[in-house]
Amino acid sequence: MKYEELVHRCFRCGYCKFTEDYHDFNCPTYRKFRFETYSPGGRMWLIRAWLNNEIKTSERFQQILFSCATCANCVEHCVFTFKDDLVNIFVAAREKLVSEGIIPPAVRDYLKNIYIGGNPYKEPEAERGKWTEGTSIKAFEGQEYLFYIGCVGSYDERAKKIARSVGNLFLKSGLSFGILGEKEHCDGNEVKVLGEAGLFQYLAERNITQFKEIGAKKIVTLDPHALNAFKKHYRELGATFEVFHSTQILAHLIRSGKIPLSSYEARVTFHDPCYLGRHNGIYDAPREILQSIPGVELLKMRQNKADALCCGGGGGNFFTDILGGGKDSPGRIRVRQALDTGAQIIAVSCPQCAKMLDDALKAENLTERLEVLDVSEILNRALA
Repeated sequence: MKYEELVHRCFRCGYCKFTEDYHDFNCPTYRKFRFETYSPGGRMWLIRAWLNNEIKTSERFQQILFSCATCANCVEHCVFTFKDDLVNIFVAAREKLVSEGIIPPAVRDYLKNIYIGGNPYKEPEAERGKWTEGTSIKAFEGQEYLFYIGCVGSYDERAKKIARSVGNLFLKSGLSFGILGEKEHCDGNEVKVLGEAGLFQYLAERNITQFKEIGAKKIVTLDPHALNAFKKHYRELGATFEVFHSTQILAHLIRSGKIPLSSYEARVTFHDPCYLGRHNGIYDAPREILQSIPGVELLKMRQNKADALCCGGGGGNFFTDILGGGKDSPGRIRVRQALDTGAQIIAVSCPQCAKMLDDALKAENLTERLEVLDVSEILNRALA
């Protein structure tokens, strides 16, 4: 197994489970299950025992490995030099299981749907661009930016609204952009973190070839998960295009005066997506957008930025739900944290987070007191 030489170096000190100030447990799976095996240190010890044939593969072992949300809190707070590879180690263990055909049914079904149909929703690939109906968004034909939507934004009803919201702002600003529509393919980020390295490489190489052929030099993503795949893993395969998240482009457009704003009165708290924040270091752009809107009062959750609690959807859990629900699920804890700030709106900048937190609000019976909105949706409400 890749990174096998690092596994024995974990002393299970426990820093990986906490926030920076040790005020809260911040590993989503440990916070839910409260078993040490569900903590990053516990996983390291389990993987070591498994590699040494001290324990056998079991359904429980699979659940522990695949419930990890790959949120990278452990990477942020581990005190050892190998910390940058913690998530990589867990993904490598998944890769070994996948290569041996030992995976939970939900993971198997997700990967099968991508392999056979190109997306996890079992929907026709020809319908990827249907979210643009009723808009004047055009196909990419050499514009400055390729706006990449991804599977969630293309098929999930909540996420399609976010795609239209961002697209509307790009249109109003005069940004030169186009989309691939039905020609778009899965970015593969969740395929990679779920351990199907071969399928990921196929998806990545196909996308890189396509982007080169159409001349796309700047790509802006709707989803931080696609941003992560393009910025990190595609570059390892030779990709040279520039990659941005939509909030970075929107913040620039506001600074340039291309999105005129009027007042919008609201108390807002921002939830940092793991794949935007901890994985890619983008914390300021969404906050800059919110703070630029007259009337918005930006309130801070105790756990924010590098200490933000994951919504629970990362690591493929958005599709597999291996981490599961319940009152101690990270999404439900997160909306309670948002409520404690006195906010009216939980702002997000990831379609997966939007869906996860929407579902958590319903489970907590908080839909009358809180609303989950993408940063772009708040911005659209404030257009002059």
